[in-house]
Amino acid sequence: MIDHRDGVVIPTRFDVPVEPLRRAAHYTGEPGCISAARHFTHQFLDQLRTEWCATIDDQSDGELLLLVSELVTNADRHSNGPYILELEGTDTSVTVSVCDSSVALPRLFARDPERIGRHGLEIVHAVATQVTVERIPVGKRVRAVVHLAGEDR
Repeated sequence: MIDHRDGVVIPTRFDVPVEPLRRAAHYTGEPGCISAARHFTHQFLDQLRTEWCATIDDQSDGELLLLVSELVTNADRHSNGPYILELEGTDTSVTVSVCDSSVALPRLFARDPERIGRHGLEIVHAVATQVTVERIPVGKRVRAVVHLAGEDR
């Protein structure tokens, strides 16, 4: 960033971009899409480390990959069409959004270790600091925000 003191411009540290890093990928639901979404996310995180000098520790990296896996798997299983994964990040947080064609909103079930399956949204809520679900003209969007290492989680 740049500090202005008495009209003098002083570089104070690495300049970082002003706009968040944004990437999106479209998936058809064919076999291999979930793996491809995880790979896409891994590349995004590498780019975020490079361009934003983001500190992303192993825990945050793993949580983001888990979050993407859960949201994409839900879209893959419950929608009748393609879905879109959108990633937006800065040096402090990453927002993961998945849009699909299903108008049915996901349900958060009460914790039940005896239940087999239907833990996806429970996992998303455990990992993310904020989760929103909204209807959009073509279906729904599930958005989750994860704060990165060094931030209050």
